[in-house]
Amino acid sequence: WLRYDDEKAVEVLNNKRAAEFGTRLHAWAKETIDLGIRQPESDKTIYAYVNDAIGFRMSTEVVLFYSERFFGTADAISFRDGVLRIHDLKTGKTPIRTMEQLEIYAALFCLEYKIKPGDIDIELRIYQNDNVMYSNPTAEDIGPIMDKIVHLDKLLDKIEREEA
Repeated sequence: WLRYDDEKAVEVLNNKRAAEFGTRLHAWAKETIDLGIRQPESDKTIYAYVNDAIGFRMSTEVVLFYSERFFGTADAISFRDGVLRIHDLKTGKTPIRTMEQLEIYAALFCLEYKIKPGDIDIELRIYQNDNVMYSNPTAEDIGPIMDKIVHLDKLLDKIEREEA
C-alpha cells in the first residue's frame, strides 16, 4: 500500500467491499435455499438462483473431491433421475464467458462418484447480472477434463513420492 496512488487505494477498497458483499450474498442464498424460502418471481439474479435451486431440490455448497490437489465447491448441485445439475451464482460485474469452472465440477463429480459422463445428462447454469447462462456439456466435453485431472494427479503424486 506504500506504493498505491489514490486510484489504486480506492480500487483495492472497492474490490474488498465487493468480495465481502459476494460472500454475504452467497451465505444468504445458501440459508434461503436450505430453508426452502422461495423469493418473488423476478429477473433478479439472486431470486432466480434461489428459486431454481429450491425447485430442483439442490444441495448447497457441496465439496466435490477427487484428491487433495483437485477439488472444488459447487454453489448448488443435484443428481437425480440421471441428470446432474450444477448452478453457480456470480456476484461480480465482469461477465463470465465460459462454463469451464462448472465443467471441472462436473468432471470432479463424475470422478468422485465413478459415473461415466456419457451415461448421464448434464445441465450447467451460471447466474449473473440478471441473466442465466445455460450449457449441456457432453461426454466429449467432460471426459478430457476427467482424464487431465487423473493424469496430473498421478504425475504430481509420483514426483512427490520420488522427492520423499
